Amino acid sequence: MTMQELRDRVVLVTGAASGIGRQTAFAFAEEGARLELVDLDPRGLEITARLASAFGAKVSTHVADVSEAASMEALAARTPCVDVLVNNAGIGAAGAFLDASLETWRRTLDVNLMGVVHGCRAFVPAMVARRAGGHVVNVASVAGLAAPRAMSVYAASKHAVVGLSESLRAELAPHRIGVSCICPGVIDTPIVEKTRFDGESLGSAVVRDRIERFYRWRRYPPRKVADAIVRAVRRDAGIVPVSPESWAIWIAQRVAPGLVARLGDAEQVFARGVEAAR
Repeated sequence: MTMQELRDRVVLVTGAASGIGRQTAFAFAEEGARLELVDLDPRGLEITARLASAFGAKVSTHVADVSEAASMEALAARTPCVDVLVNNAGIGAAGAFLDASLETWRRTLDVNLMGVVHGCRAFVPAMVARRAGGHVVNVASVAGLAAPRAMSVYAASKHAVVGLSESLRAELAPHRIGVSCICPGVIDTPIVEKTRFDGESLGSAVVRDRIERFYRWRRYPPRKVADAIVRAVRRDAGIVPVSPESWAIWIAQRVAPGLVARLGDAEQVFARGVEAAR
């Protein structure tokens, strides 16, 4: 199903208090959609809602935890049936497998993977029952296409989102519900602030500052991801790479399977993609 007309469509966005989620809210607001915005940060939600309302959009905000099934089910019970569900909320995790704690595994999977599962379980049944079609957008990562070193936890969560999205796309097609999986690369967002760092080599404030400066230096704005999300909904796109490094890895994996491994690892292709974008 393609959804060319977005005016008055009900669009629910998780992780809407900042970054990609906030910009996605703006992008749909510009299209005249009705917004249901979700996050754990009420202040950030308030800011997003106020700015989105400036586009003339009708906006409702909801404080809910995507990692809790009950929280998302309660949210679904108090919101209208959605036309577009954007499962965007996520956190980062970095560190070698041998350094990663079980708590890091649990929290990352609870938010990045189960957050998508809970969103789909809470809202997709009503979309199917309504028989009017719709669209689901799951935000994964370039790490869901190829796994960089020292990111086993994060890559596992995002690979799972890619696999879930591909399976769900086939399953929901007969109901005229499209499913898109968005795979950004290095985007200038506050994600580093929400990243769990395990291991002495990554745990210092100096390393965190260096990573944050790299993301700012990259200057690839979250609005480009938001625009890619709107296009994906309109075109019923499946897997959607966004940044140059994400496209480089996706093409390499499709055209020459094993190429990433022969080049060393995903970090090398990732670095080449970033360099090409400079």
